[in-house]
Amino acid sequence: MYSSVSFLGGGSFGTALSVILAKKGVKVNLWDRNESIVEDINVKKENIRYLHGVVIPQDVKASNDAKDVIEKGEVLVLSVPSQAVREVLINFKNFIREDQIIVNIAKGIEEKSGKRLSKVIQEELPLNKVVVLSGPSHAEEVARDIPTTVAVSSENMEYAKKIQDLFMTNKFRIYTNEDIIGVEIGGAVKNVIALACGISDGIGYGDNSKAALMTRGIAEIVRIGEKLGGRRETFSGLTGIGDLIVTCTSVHSRNRRAGILIGQGIPVNKAVEEVGMVVEGIKACRAFYELKEKLNVQMPITEALYSILFQGKEPKYTVYELMTRAKKDEVH
Repeated sequence: MYSSVSFLGGGSFGTALSVILAKKGVKVNLWDRNESIVEDINVKKENIRYLHGVVIPQDVKASNDAKDVIEKGEVLVLSVPSQAVREVLINFKNFIREDQIIVNIAKGIEEKSGKRLSKVIQEELPLNKVVVLSGPSHAEEVARDIPTTVAVSSENMEYAKKIQDLFMTNKFRIYTNEDIIGVEIGGAVKNVIALACGISDGIGYGDNSKAALMTRGIAEIVRIGEKLGGRRETFSGLTGIGDLIVTCTSVHSRNRRAGILIGQGIPVNKAVEEVGMVVEGIKACRAFYELKEKLNVQMPITEALYSILFQGKEPKYTVYELMTRAKKDEVH
């Protein structure tokens, strides 16, 4: 097993995974550009900004020196927001060795290109093996050893299995899945649907409304996912319906929290500011709206959310529009 892992990004999930690894005896080095996050991890042994209340083991060392952090790791985990992946790789790829496995834990697609993040990574690091780790896994629970299951995928499953062995514990169970397209698309679109569910909650609608959004949301995930080459069965698994359930219902979900605020009438930028973390569903909504237009895929919830976020439509009116569309069969 690998004895040293480096993280680029000191967000909540990256920090949680670093805690898991350190408890297994792996030496962890974590880079973040924010000096206060680095100081808190090294001195207070806590990521106060992103993972308050979780004690970080001594074997986790943080630094503002990306070159030093990267060089110390046999495995390199990208734990930055999805829209920062390419920028970080461009800035630091001269320090990355060809033998380092790259593990991406961000969920999204690149906004301008519509490319999956594994493809973005391969464009910048064509000689490195890339593994994707995704699934229903809020950092607040992972770091506290609450039983969690996720999936890993890669175009070379030998390396996915290595990462499975590296991260797996008796509280953090990892499955392999050969469908890297489905794994990535499911994890990205669910943020869009979670944002819509939050808006529904913020308006004051109930469980019926949320069940409708989640169920019809998975239909949208399947449509766009299959169009892009993913397998239908993947969207019934951890990185599809599993991740959708947790993100649409959890108090830890930043997308749902932002949606609640928007549904209550708070402007989008103010809602994101109040959440205090990246709300991936907003940029994912724009990216998938543009992608579904290009591919001619029906995604009415995504379209409605886009009209709220980027066209200033009233949330209640978009619900009316969704509910009064032409009647159709559920399955066909």
